[in-house]
Amino acid sequence: MVLLPVALSVTRPGTQAACQLAAYDLRMDRFDLVVIGAGVAGEAATHYARSKGASVAVIDRALFGGSCPFWACMPSKALLHAAAVHHAGGDYPWTKASDFRDYMINRTKTDEPDDSGHVASLEEAGATVIRGSATVAGAGRVRVGDRELAAGAVVLAIGSVSRVPDLPGLAEAHPWTNVEGTSARQLPRSLVILGGGPTGVELAQVYARYDVPVTLVHPRKRVHDKEHPRSSDLLGKALERDGVTLRLGARARRVRAGEGADGAHVVELGDDETAEGHEIMIAVGRDLPLDGLGLESIGVTPDRGRLSPDERLRIAENVYLAGDVAGPEMHTHLGHYTGEAVARIALGDGDYRPFLDAIPRATYTDPETASVGLLLDQAKERGIDAAEYTVDIGTSAKGYTVEAEGHCTIVVDRAERTLVGAFMAGPAVSEAIHECVLAIRAGIPIATLADTIHAFPTVARVLGTAFIDADRDLQAH
Repeated sequence: MVLLPVALSVTRPGTQAACQLAAYDLRMDRFDLVVIGAGVAGEAATHYARSKGASVAVIDRALFGGSCPFWACMPSKALLHAAAVHHAGGDYPWTKASDFRDYMINRTKTDEPDDSGHVASLEEAGATVIRGSATVAGAGRVRVGDRELAAGAVVLAIGSVSRVPDLPGLAEAHPWTNVEGTSARQLPRSLVILGGGPTGVELAQVYARYDVPVTLVHPRKRVHDKEHPRSSDLLGKALERDGVTLRLGARARRVRAGEGADGAHVVELGDDETAEGHEIMIAVGRDLPLDGLGLESIGVTPDRGRLSPDERLRIAENVYLAGDVAGPEMHTHLGHYTGEAVARIALGDGDYRPFLDAIPRATYTDPETASVGLLLDQAKERGIDAAEYTVDIGTSAKGYTVEAEGHCTIVVDRAERTLVGAFMAGPAVSEAIHECVLAIRAGIPIATLADTIHAFPTVARVLGTAFIDADRDLQAH
């Protein structure tokens, strides 16, 4: 390739901003935005940029659409629905559940899902779609195979992959990750799940409700321990009712593949304790696929496998992060939000800053859990004069009418008289949490929340009672 000693000025459509690119071969493809990764964050960045008239190339080496529609959100929620109907005595055998899941992830004819719908959507929006492994090759440059692209800005939306611990003997057991856990067409004879976070608890409930012996191993004393203790305790009891064996405060030390009863794998937990399963599923966290990305070419060095963007989600000049790689948490809805946010910033809205203090979290087990913001201890650690208020769902009209347990717990800044956290477990809490998301985002006073009418009988009404309790307490003091 011949490099010409000239500079190229690229103006981003819809803005007055222009990016000076170094001297490149005039034959090089040039785009206002090059997006590496076509999961939800990459798709959101691409569609937003195209809506503003910017030229975009979007690149992925695997499935366009990412994990959510194929190996995570959509299949797991489809299986949770099927398992709930089956558990309640409905006509939903595993064969039907598996077929429904395959339909949801567009995997009806082969083992691999068909991502052509995602590709078509991007192409119809006017983006240039490229399959391949992309590498950042320097400021404003991205390489895909033998092809080099010039970029006004680069968005890294590379997603995450299941973390597989370095356990002796684990590889010989051919462990599952979320991919196998959400895509299995045959029920395992028995299953050990390592990790009691959202993925672990959701799939534990799915398989247990289809009468698979499930053992859930988690190193903490509570499942789903990043949630409120009330939520974790309710969920733990529900899993045990469904037949899940909980091994809490235990950590896998070693695997003996095929050495258990009837050829099951043996997981050594220490102190002569073991767990056995014909399949082992890993759900201990997510890693970022940073190797080979070329970050050194822009002077960026990961810190313990993570990147630290600034308040505009930028790690270098005109290089932005979106989705799992951006943090501070990993959720599909956060990926969509940050994808649009970085496209907006990269195309010239330099005053915009994404608001990341009101990120909703939801787990779709029975009972559901949902939360936003800070736990009481977290708020106090930040120097907030915080107080917690809880209302029980089980003894409310909603709890009585649907025969459900649960709670609504809020954390309030007493000095500012605003909400800083909310934690719930029970029916439909994944929907009810959004009032609290908006309250934190907008800084709505507790008095206003308490003076808001909530329909009866709903979980939102229970939440409204918590607001009233907090407001009365604040007025009294």
